[in-house]
Amino acid sequence: MKELTRRQFLQGLAAGAAGIGIASVFPGLVPAADAASEPAEETTPVPAADGTLTVLGARGSAPICRQDSLSFGGSTTCFMLRACGETIFLDAGTGLFSAPNEYPNPPIFLVSHLHIDHLLGLGMYPRLSQKGAETTIYLPTKDGDAVGALDGLYSPPYWPLSLTALGGDVRVLPQAFPLQIGEINVDSMEGCHPGGVQCFRIRCKGKTLVYATDFEHEEPYFSDLIDFSKDADLVLYDAQYTQEEYEKRKGFGHSTAEKGLELLDRSGAAQLLLIHHDPNHADEQLLEMEAQIGRENVRYARAGDVIPLF
Repeated sequence: MKELTRRQFLQGLAAGAAGIGIASVFPGLVPAADAASEPAEETTPVPAADGTLTVLGARGSAPICRQDSLSFGGSTTCFMLRACGETIFLDAGTGLFSAPNEYPNPPIFLVSHLHIDHLLGLGMYPRLSQKGAETTIYLPTKDGDAVGALDGLYSPPYWPLSLTALGGDVRVLPQAFPLQIGEINVDSMEGCHPGGVQCFRIRCKGKTLVYATDFEHEEPYFSDLIDFSKDADLVLYDAQYTQEEYEKRKGFGHSTAEKGLELLDRSGAAQLLLIHHDPNHADEQLLEMEAQIGRENVRYARAGDVIPLF
């Protein structure tokens, strides 16, 4: 096996690594770069084209950096949606480290829930320290105190400063749905996860994306999600566990690829992207599980994938 260069190692650490260079299974998908190839001299992130979803991080629970996991990446959950001139981040895990810093319009963050793996990228996101740079973060809260909820992680003694004190124009707001972001409409439903989680249905120009991370397939939540995902163009679904693992971890708030396939078939959705990979699942296992599924419209997310949507 080719030894990693220093730059490749740093790419893996900061961006969750690159993809494996296999044939795309999604129509029009631009797969992540081959992890074995020599990267360009400059690796400054470039904003994806409008109408795309970029996988910045798809790992669940905790970030990893291991040579056996470079293809799917080690950064935690963060997806960048560019649509209708807007930029929406779905969660803010360590995948955010590889996001661009400038956008046509100020970016919006939709945070599914407040567990740390979905927030770890915010503290080192340079835009939040850029004077005059506007960023809006929508958080799910029980009491409406969104700033207080975020300060539970980002404040002393756990972090030097509150994110709203970093210098940028950072607005932290409680979520309220339906939410209109330019031409984009966002609806939400409650998912099944310890402490609660929000699933999002995002519509723009007649296309629909559904985001269901950290979702356990208990009833009535699973039936509700089937209705919520009806005829979606793309569904992102938590498939952290194998079926065998799930039997030992019921109540942990995660699901399986098998339930993702059931969701796909029963909802009539067009494509399924499996996300929130277990930290113990290396490339070889994920590739094997993907091959066993054997459907062209089903893919395990790889950091660096760019999926055309709108």
